[in-house]
Amino acid sequence: MQTGMHLDRERCVRAVQSKDARFDGWFFTAVLTTRIYCRPSCPVVPPKPENMTFHPSAAACQQAGFRACKRCRPDTSPGSPEWNRRADLVARAMRLIADGVVDREGVPGLAARLGYSTRQVERQLLAELGAGPLALARAQRAQTARLLIETTTLPMAEIAFAAGFSSIRTFNDTVREVFALPPGELRARAPRSGAGTPGVLTLRLPFRAPLNPSNLFGHLAATAVPGVEEWRDGAYRRTLRLPYGHGIVALAPRPDHIACRLTLSDLRDLTVAINRCRRLLDLDADPVAVDGHLRTDPLLAPLVDKEPGRRVPRTVDEAEFAVRAVLGQQVSTAAARTHAARLVTAHGKPLDDPEGGLTHLFPSPEALAAVDPDTLAMPRTRRTTFTTLVRQLADGRLRLGMESDWAEARARLLDLPGFGPWTVDVIAMRALGDPDAFLATDLGIRRAAGELGLPATPAALTARAEAWRPWRAYAVQYLWATDSHPINFLPV
Repeated sequence: MQTGMHLDRERCVRAVQSKDARFDGWFFTAVLTTRIYCRPSCPVVPPKPENMTFHPSAAACQQAGFRACKRCRPDTSPGSPEWNRRADLVARAMRLIADGVVDREGVPGLAARLGYSTRQVERQLLAELGAGPLALARAQRAQTARLLIETTTLPMAEIAFAAGFSSIRTFNDTVREVFALPPGELRARAPRSGAGTPGVLTLRLPFRAPLNPSNLFGHLAATAVPGVEEWRDGAYRRTLRLPYGHGIVALAPRPDHIACRLTLSDLRDLTVAINRCRRLLDLDADPVAVDGHLRTDPLLAPLVDKEPGRRVPRTVDEAEFAVRAVLGQQVSTAAARTHAARLVTAHGKPLDDPEGGLTHLFPSPEALAAVDPDTLAMPRTRRTTFTTLVRQLADGRLRLGMESDWAEARARLLDLPGFGPWTVDVIAMRALGDPDAFLATDLGIRRAAGELGLPATPAALTARAEAWRPWRAYAVQYLWATDSHPINFLPV
């Protein structure tokens, strides 16, 4: 699978005729006779090949005058894996659009974050996706609106503005155009699932199978910071800092989706919250492609075959993770959690959790930059590392957001005092989302490599891992699983 798959007509036709769900989100099928667009796995009888056209995005289908299928709901497909495995302009733009930047800051704000002109961004997106940033954001607003219409009893006016529309008229026109139904009828047709809890949104987050939940949720539970995160009743719960307010999310694995319960202080944050939860759990990954590549190494193949579908646990807040990575240098997982919990209690913003257990938002870089260094219970050199990091995050000299160029961010991190290969690579893997980040100096990885007969020295292991590119971060997950103490925060 590669960029521009929608241009490979023969391959797309085969995927549609076999109803192959692995390709959902990679491309969309538009049917010329019905003017409807679908995901490849749509359950209806496939149209004749001569009546199919293929597009790289739902927005491109809508731009071409097609409406969403009511059966397969293509707007709810998993996102394309392309945007999380690449660091070029288009991929970074797509990550920012998914995070709601166009709705909050407009296309000029998107371009400014990327360091390009508005015209350059629009031209690149049109060339690859068949739609510009405004059309892509509009498609996302339509999906958010549909979700709120079908899962809440909110008045339509509140839904319109929560979804990011500037007026009720634009909201009505867009919903009618995309779904061929007015908002009221869309709500009337939605299945009823009971009253639910007031103020709580219950969602299903789709993913491409297979998915190994013990990999994801085991790691998140083991490293959870008290007050900010917890594992309760089969769900990972945590607090969220969002553009318009805050939220609490509970995520629980199910056979064919992730059950998501969201409580938000401002519904305008819904799209952002969903996007960050998907990113946290790496739900847009293509495990078939990843595992297929790693299986070509005879030493990794048994690990992949034993527990396929491992994902890379990521983060909902890049700055938070960078701070936690520094707190975890040369200490155990338990000690890292303790250090982070102290910071949370002293400097995090308190919030109310109706279910109890969660008490604070993780402190922002601005709040941490104002902390007196002498009050930090850590060695002097670590204190310098910590204070330098939070000051650069707070004043914007260091940016680790979705717009970051991975190579540039790595270089800036390496320039900071106390930042060695392990710290930079773990931030690249978990915060930046680089699927090829590799922790050659990690003690758990070196121990697992030795058990498998792989070179155990960092230089030799790095050379051996060249064959695993571009998925070395996923190889890390499989190697960690072979070690009896898989999460070790030791090197810097």
